[in-house]
Amino acid sequence: MNLGSETFATEAQPDPAGGARRYKILRSLRAFAMYAILVLLLWWASRNVPLGQIWNTLRQLRLWQIALLLSLNALVIALMTARWWIIVRAENRRVPFLPLIGYRLSAFGVSYFTLGPQVGGEPLQVINLQKYHGLSYARATSAVIMDKLLEFLVNFLLLAVGGWAVFQVGLIPDNGGKPFWGLIGLGILLAWPLVHILLMYNGVLPLSSLLRAQPFLPLKTKALRLIFASERMAASFCQRHFPALLAAVGVSLLAVAGIATEYVLMVEFLGVRLGAVQVFAALTAMQLAFLMPLPGGLGALEASQVFALGVFGQPAAVAISLTLLMRARDILNGGLGLLLAGRVFGR
Repeated sequence: MNLGSETFATEAQPDPAGGARRYKILRSLRAFAMYAILVLLLWWASRNVPLGQIWNTLRQLRLWQIALLLSLNALVIALMTARWWIIVRAENRRVPFLPLIGYRLSAFGVSYFTLGPQVGGEPLQVINLQKYHGLSYARATSAVIMDKLLEFLVNFLLLAVGGWAVFQVGLIPDNGGKPFWGLIGLGILLAWPLVHILLMYNGVLPLSSLLRAQPFLPLKTKALRLIFASERMAASFCQRHFPALLAAVGVSLLAVAGIATEYVLMVEFLGVRLGAVQVFAALTAMQLAFLMPLPGGLGALEASQVFALGVFGQPAAVAISLTLLMRARDILNGGLGLLLAGRVFGR
């Protein structure tokens, strides 16, 4: 009787070696599937991008010009990462800076090559913080929320200035009307990030309050509880780490200045001379193109620059050359980001 029980117990025990083999097989299949999906996304988004023309355009530039543009682009990425790092480090000083650059590139790669207005890769940032640095999902999500709010805040301020420039240079004629009244809705939208941050600083949770007011939403789901906890932590960050908040805003302003400088240099290297107001107007057209629900603003970016520079008397060939430079930069960043993203999901 005892012998039978021992035999049964032995047979019922799982095989550790077999389980390890199955885990390795599943892990390899998952890695293969993720790389296949990411490569497919890269091909789908870039299949209409004229890579040959990109190469011909780059060949016209001098080596020092390409090096300068690449260095400035790396600086912009570092500044954007620094904003996020400041937010994360305020709560957890053990998180290093350099790995966050890879996480940022991974998020950009997913966002750039998928449908949507340059968002979608943020869950990767959360996963990386939780997986490699031990942050809870709620705390990692709150850090990403704060980072995104500050990004929107500074970008929307730039859009507001750019909107004024667009009317000044005549990209959108007012036909004798009052453009101010037509921009009220846009102004409210642009003010949203600042209002959201100020409300959280004063203890008000606008997103959580809005979701709780919806009678059809099951408030006890894990997703909603994560949103509520994350916004509560983001509000706590605003109240407890105000100097870090100001530092993150300052770094974000430097990143936007770097983006504008990069655009000016691209235009200059192609032999185009634009005034400051014209640069802001064309830069705003570029930003609006990236808000379109298309991978990398495909088609919308080209159309925005052909239209904007055409109003300034520049031929379409110059505008296309400019967008080709942007595509080369973004495909480089996005392609590297997809490779890094594949490593994350493949583990």
